[in-house]
Amino acid sequence: MTHLLPEYIEAETGTAPQHCVIWLHGLGADGRDFVDLPGMLNLPAQMSIRFLFPHAPMRPITLNGGMTMRGWYDVTGLEASRKEDLEGLQASSDLVTALIHQEVARGIPANQILLGGFSQGGALSLYLGLRYPDRLAGIVGLSTYLPAASHFRAERSEANQNTPVFMGHGVHDPMISLQSGNASRQFLEELGYRLTWRTYQIQHSVCEQEIIDLAEFMVSCWSRSDSAYHG
Repeated sequence: MTHLLPEYIEAETGTAPQHCVIWLHGLGADGRDFVDLPGMLNLPAQMSIRFLFPHAPMRPITLNGGMTMRGWYDVTGLEASRKEDLEGLQASSDLVTALIHQEVARGIPANQILLGGFSQGGALSLYLGLRYPDRLAGIVGLSTYLPAASHFRAERSEANQNTPVFMGHGVHDPMISLQSGNASRQFLEELGYRLTWRTYQIQHSVCEQEIIDLAEFMVSCWSRSDSAYHG
């Protein structure tokens, strides 16, 4: 099935990109929220990377009184027992999957594509990335959690069982608690995922040390993928 592409912002760090980062923003933001990320990461100059920053669809968000804003899925509450928007998660997964397919068609294989995001964008990255049928280079979730965890065992992809995962979380996060992020981390580790977990003295945000750690993680993912791809 062919899915429509979401609108997105594109940036490249060099000619003929060999790697790709698809980065998903948080609730109420848009793709412009992280357009400075390529420069902040300060990745090796010899790495030619294409960054895609898609905009989530406009949708009413129950938690915010039904106000329409950009969101990858609806949020009904902050409690752990809240009803999850499985339809929204799948619809947005289809949009991001279309972007991955586009990049593969443009010459970047799936195992050179890193999927990541912040908050709700990080949640969708974990949701889709660990279910994706082809091996990805890496998966990143910052200040987030694994949604639809009760469905995960039946839906996860063997192709990404050994894909490196990075999760970073602020210890003072008032939006998505450290406890929630840590529970997702423990759940994935129990299932054997290769997960890097870092905490920072911040709230619901990103800090300089987190960006440094993220850059190191990205380089290691591509180095590992390059070795596997050419070996």
